[in-house]
Amino acid sequence: MALAFAREGADVVVGDVREQPREGGRPTADLIADEGGEAVYVEADVSRWDAIDQLVRTAVDRRGRLDVMVNNAVVAGRHSKGLLETQPQDWDAIMDVGLRGVFLCCKRAVQQMLGQEPVGDVRGRIINMSSQHGMVGTPGHVAYCAAKGGVVNLTRQVAVDFGPRGIMVNAIAPGKILTRPADEPDTPEILEYSHARTPFSRLGQPEDVAAAAVFLASDECTYVSGTNLLVDGGWMAY
Repeated sequence: MALAFAREGADVVVGDVREQPREGGRPTADLIADEGGEAVYVEADVSRWDAIDQLVRTAVDRRGRLDVMVNNAVVAGRHSKGLLETQPQDWDAIMDVGLRGVFLCCKRAVQQMLGQEPVGDVRGRIINMSSQHGMVGTPGHVAYCAAKGGVVNLTRQVAVDFGPRGIMVNAIAPGKILTRPADEPDTPEILEYSHARTPFSRLGQPEDVAAAAVFLASDECTYVSGTNLLVDGGWMAY
């Protein structure tokens, strides 16, 4: 998503707890710079208000405003398990990033956007990353599903509360996307099930999610707010 936004001319502020990708490769800001784009990395733990404030202030210092906030940080892995196996520390780890972090990012973004002059009808746009897990119960992932369900309804709530003041808020719910997760690498069984469950002829690529995010952030997206956009090849329709 960061690369896709940069290719559209955005000045990207990348926030994460570490600059080096856990899956390997070069930092995102460096990849953007290699393509002639503009980006900066800011160390940020999304569960902390001061870190989110620094992210937004960095964007405003660079460009005078914040046009788009994309909230896509997540924790799952070893913390995501069934109800009886989930310890309070597992619940807190997932909620601190996956729901509290989205809340803090939405709040700080709205604070900034309310004081900006609108571009057309829009003062700013927020895009939250939800999940299919926020709409169904997935066996063995109680905290993650609860957090993503919270993201879906938080998206609706902020869209309703601040739409009258020119702020558009949407979520993206990806299906099976072929990334390289360090915590839960895909097994042949997972891939076989995902292919069988997805009506479309292939599984998703990161570029599919990025294209949806770019659309929701674009001037062409003029009357879409409060939605949870499925990018899943028809998974939830089946």
